[in-house]
Amino acid sequence: MRLLFCGSGWYSIVEQIAARLPDDAAIQIWDRRGPLEHAIADADVLLPSNARIDATVLAAASRLRLIQQPAAGTEGIDREAAVARGIPICNAPGTNHVSVAEAALFLLLSLARRAPAAHRAFAARVIGEPLGIELAGRTLGVIGLGRSGTALADRARALGMTVIALVRGATVADRHAFFAACDAVSIHCPLTPETRGLVDAAAFAALRPGAFVINVSRGDVIERDALVAALAGERLGGVGLDVHWHEPPDPADPLYLDPRVIALPHVAGSTQEAFARIVDVVIDNLGRLARGEPLRHRVA
Repeated sequence: MRLLFCGSGWYSIVEQIAARLPDDAAIQIWDRRGPLEHAIADADVLLPSNARIDATVLAAASRLRLIQQPAAGTEGIDREAAVARGIPICNAPGTNHVSVAEAALFLLLSLARRAPAAHRAFAARVIGEPLGIELAGRTLGVIGLGRSGTALADRARALGMTVIALVRGATVADRHAFFAACDAVSIHCPLTPETRGLVDAAAFAALRPGAFVINVSRGDVIERDALVAALAGERLGGVGLDVHWHEPPDPADPLYLDPRVIALPHVAGSTQEAFARIVDVVIDNLGRLARGEPLRHRVA
């Protein structure tokens, strides 16, 4: 059995999968210098990660028996094309929600205590600056109250924050009221036609002055031009981004040079514990596939 990992990062999970594969299986990483259509030709199992798996790619897969996403999100996979080919799609939900929630909390606390300015003050040998804020008593709005959003809400309440959520199908008036009540917003929803550009100019304008925005979901949930304009308008207190519009992001991009922006390299779900749980799902489904048993977490 040949596995092909298509991600542009997160390679430590490949090592963990390889260590647990049976003797008759092997895993390779797609060499992005060549087209995916060539690499996939003799693959039995595809692990897409952040690669786009469209109908053209699937048409080149003559042996493919399973698309196993080593994460929760499957928006980059052409489900219709996979179903037409009879190729099941599975994911790994509930494996990294604690890790993602803790990363969102890290970004929130870092913004509240103005971590970039603190690093500069330390380098300049300045004591007692900058002045941060306390999160206790403030309101956190969570977009996407699934596993990671709920885990963050629990942790935020423990800090003394009030937590509100933006529900699916909210009206324009509901969205305005939600953003207007927030001192901070953390994004945990999947990327769908409904959520693409959800945090737009109207959302930024409605936020309380000095508000923080955290994104550990997908870059395109935030309208980038609206974010840049909001930062230029001096209303935002800070932005924490673990996900980006293009990955890997360009560190020289002026957006990331803004002292109110804290950027991480898409590591919210990258912990030893989360990867171990993902590998458990992958190895279990490989065994089920070999034995002809029902697959876990099948989404199509």
